[in-house]
Amino acid sequence: MASTEGKVCQSSDCDKPAKLQCPTCIKLNIEGSFFCSQECFKKNWTTHKAVHKAKIESEPHDPFTNFSYTGPLRAVYPLSPKREVPKEIARPDYAVTGIPVSEQNVRASSVIKCLNPQEIEGMRKVCKIAREILDIGAAAVRPGITTDEIDRIVHEATIERGAYPSPLNYYHFPKSVCTSVNEVICHGIPDKRALVEGDIVNIDVTAYFGGFHGDLNATYLVGKVDEKGQKLVTTARECLEKAIAAVKPGVKYREFGKIIEAHATANGFSVVRTFCGHGINQLFHCSPNVPHYANNKAIGVCKPGHVFTIEPMICEGTWRDQIWPDNWTAVTADGKRSAQFEHTLLVTEDGVEILT
Repeated sequence: MASTEGKVCQSSDCDKPAKLQCPTCIKLNIEGSFFCSQECFKKNWTTHKAVHKAKIESEPHDPFTNFSYTGPLRAVYPLSPKREVPKEIARPDYAVTGIPVSEQNVRASSVIKCLNPQEIEGMRKVCKIAREILDIGAAAVRPGITTDEIDRIVHEATIERGAYPSPLNYYHFPKSVCTSVNEVICHGIPDKRALVEGDIVNIDVTAYFGGFHGDLNATYLVGKVDEKGQKLVTTARECLEKAIAAVKPGVKYREFGKIIEAHATANGFSVVRTFCGHGINQLFHCSPNVPHYANNKAIGVCKPGHVFTIEPMICEGTWRDQIWPDNWTAVTADGKRSAQFEHTLLVTEDGVEILT
């Protein structure tokens, strides 16, 4: 506690000598906050407590203290300020408003667009950029780095290539990449939590360049990970690879889920049902929907010129999910780990081209 000698009451209408200091300010290491009496202190409490709130929110903290987390992971705020994109970089329609109007206009349609040769070349370019960006972000994965720092690295790599980070402000998502740690299935918001030895982390990159989006993700081991965690990550990768191997003209989009679930369950894991692969082109998300579980009701058949993602989310325990109060972070309902891999794919005349 600081001495009150020579201090004056901080009440706006009082200039008496101070005799006490706010006890909460002392605990929070906030300098000042001197008052002449309990009466002056109480009279100023309504406005003074805002000082405490500002201090707490400026330090690393869990913003959802009343939320029942499903696992050990916690959000660590405050989030860093929104990262800027140079004005000369072309933006998707939601970059300012947060609302992808062009997507909403076709949401009810199940028509799957066949891209022409020029559009396919545009997709190749942006997907090559997205691949480079993910590799740069992945190279930074290590114990001690925060997911916010990974977001900074991904953001800078994106704008250096003249591209826009597609997640940024998509339905008001606050960051340039999704980072999903341990029990997070997808859509994790990069924050101040540092990765620790034994974590697994998914980095999901989408770039917008030349009027097209390119989307991919992968799950990485942070230092030494236990055998079951390694098996989970390996199985998730294999699920994607086996599904991609089946892509060719004439294959129904509902078939990929059967392949994925068969491999996941054979290895003792489950497949998330809430989130699925999707069409991608000039729009971030569009038809077709590509579920990753068996016996799904997906509409459509693969045709040359179709571009879409497959991105299975594989879980140690239940496939059921829960959403954090940030309205984005999806976690497993039992708090067990989840792993994911994703590629953007082009259906060719005789098979598939992995664009990412």
